[in-house]
Amino acid sequence: MTPPPGWYPDPHAPHLERWWDGTAWTEHRRTPETPTVPLSRPPGGSGGTGRAKAVALTTAGVLLAAALVTGVVVLGGDDDAPRAGSGPTAASAPVAPSSPAATSETPAEDPDVVEDQLNGITFPLLDGWVRPRHVAQDDVVMTTDGTYDCPGEGSVCRHGLVISRTVTENDETSPEALAKEDIPEAADAAFDEDSLGQRPYGGLESHEVVKSGPVAVAGRAGYLVRWRVTTAKGPGGYVQSLVFPSSVGTESPILVRFVFDAGEDGPPPADMDRITKGIRPVTDAASGGGVGSSIGPGD
Repeated sequence: MTPPPGWYPDPHAPHLERWWDGTAWTEHRRTPETPTVPLSRPPGGSGGTGRAKAVALTTAGVLLAAALVTGVVVLGGDDDAPRAGSGPTAASAPVAPSSPAATSETPAEDPDVVEDQLNGITFPLLDGWVRPRHVAQDDVVMTTDGTYDCPGEGSVCRHGLVISRTVTENDETSPEALAKEDIPEAADAAFDEDSLGQRPYGGLESHEVVKSGPVAVAGRAGYLVRWRVTTAKGPGGYVQSLVFPSSVGTESPILVRFVFDAGEDGPPPADMDRITKGIRPVTDAASGGGVGSSIGPGD
């Protein structure tokens, strides 16, 4: 028995409501609305008794709705379907800003996946990686957990970043050409001079290509280029530019940048391959598979 059609909290955007048609999620979303119940004054009276009855009826209705939602049992079907306690009654319950429930993950959110809604893909969240928090840089989809003092200028650095964006200001569509064009810019932005004009690693001194070639990403033919860079301060690092066509919309190229420290505290370069292999279209996230689910980076 599945939940009836209605508006429920969006499992991928809990601040919105999404229409469940009784069997699957649709693309219709809205901002949650706060229901109101008009209270009428009975003719010739003060209205106190009528208002008390209206409040009592409203409370009883909410309790009945909560009981009906709680009684729903979902057997099989879409893992992201609305479940008991996730319906409108639970979503509209007031939560104090300081309450732990206000900042915790929603039950419907997959703790092992990060969704990039703009590009219609998901990334696997590996051990040691977290969703971005207090990150000034644009388009970051995940970082390694924690920060440290940069070896050069600047305040704090992170051992690893993964950045995802759409290539829109370039007439070139070849993944190979775009990846080769992006890698020098990616290396400079990560290890030479940042957007504030500082050099967190003292500047970029040299690089070598450690990996490049075609790769299948989410069932699409892509291309990657990986550099090992040497910096004036610190252990240096790895930077990779990965480009592949989107599976949604106009199929504009998607660019994913990987920035890893090379020191002992940095993530292993193999994480680049593991993350690349685990990229999926959003449409495959519910089933955990689909086209390209068994295809990984080329060696």
